[in-house]
Amino acid sequence: MENCQLRSSPSLVHLIWPLGLEMPRWLLYHVVVNRYIDEGVAELVPGVLFIDEVHMLDMECFSYLNRALESSLSPIVIFATNRGICNVRGTDMTSPHGIPVDLLDRLVIIRTQTYGPDEMIKILAIRAQVEELVVDEESLAYLGEIGQRSSLRHAVQLLSPASIVAKMNGRDNICKADLEEVTSLYLDAKSSARLLQEQQEKYIS
Repeated sequence: MENCQLRSSPSLVHLIWPLGLEMPRWLLYHVVVNRYIDEGVAELVPGVLFIDEVHMLDMECFSYLNRALESSLSPIVIFATNRGICNVRGTDMTSPHGIPVDLLDRLVIIRTQTYGPDEMIKILAIRAQVEELVVDEESLAYLGEIGQRSSLRHAVQLLSPASIVAKMNGRDNICKADLEEVTSLYLDAKSSARLLQEQQEKYIS
C-alpha cells in the first residue's frame, strides 16, 4: 500500500479535494481500497469490534457508531451489557439496555439465559484448568452453589485467594475448607449491598 498510485480516472475525492494540497495518506488508502473492491481485485473481509459494558457509552459515542456502521469498511460490531431499562448515559432518555432506540433498531439481539448449576461447575472447572489450579469435585460443587447464590463472576474471583490459602496450609490443591475461609473474608456485591442497607446508620451518607 505504501507505493500505490491513483492511475484511474479522477474520483469524487479528487474533485472536492483542493488542488495543490497533498492528499492525506489515510484518505489515499481509502480511495485505493474502494477502487480495488469495485474492480474485483480485492475482497473486503470485515473484522470484529467487541464493546463490553456498552451502556457506559454516551450519545456522542452512539452517534459516531451509527455513522460508522454505514461504511462499507465497517467491522462486525458486538455489544454486551447486563442492563435492562435505563437512561442513556448523559441524558434523561430511557431506553432498553441504555442504547438509543434508533441504534437498537439496527441490532440483532441474541437471547441469553442464566447458567444452571451444572453449567457453572463446568465453567469453573475450565477456569481452574486455565489458571493451573487443582480443585476437587466437592469444591467445584460448593463454588457452583456460591455462583447460584451470588454470581458466576464472584465464584471465579474466589479461586485465586483460595489458592493462596491452600498454599499457606501446605497444599497444592484447593479444598472446600479453603473456599469457606475466603467466603467469610470477601463479600459479593449483593451481600455487601444488603449489609450496607442493614447498617446504613453506621456509614456517612
